Amino acid sequence: MVNESTPRSRLGVYGISVASELSGIDPQTLRLYEQRGLLTPARTEGGTRRYSDDDLAILQRVAELVDAGVNLAGVARILSLEADNLRLESENADLRAGREATSPRQQVR
Repeated sequence: MVNESTPRSRLGVYGISVASELSGIDPQTLRLYEQRGLLTPARTEGGTRRYSDDDLAILQRVAELVDAGVNLAGVARILSLEADNLRLESENADLRAGREATSPRQQVR
């Protein structure tokens, strides 16, 4: 479901043929990647896949990993670990910002 708070990069706007052309990945392979859980494009009420800019970025990363010889199970694990790492980095930055905002700065001698 899309609402006003959905970032533009997450909006599913590209059909499968356009996503295929932009990514250089065959439509059947895009369907396989979806089956394997590597990405989850948005769907219209009629069930048509709609790929976002974020989906295209994921496809670029998948292509890099596959070109490097990583199998799809490995790609899925790497993508999961990278997403976890981004989340943890963001949480860490939030914690640091909160700590800096609530504690007085100590002078360094």
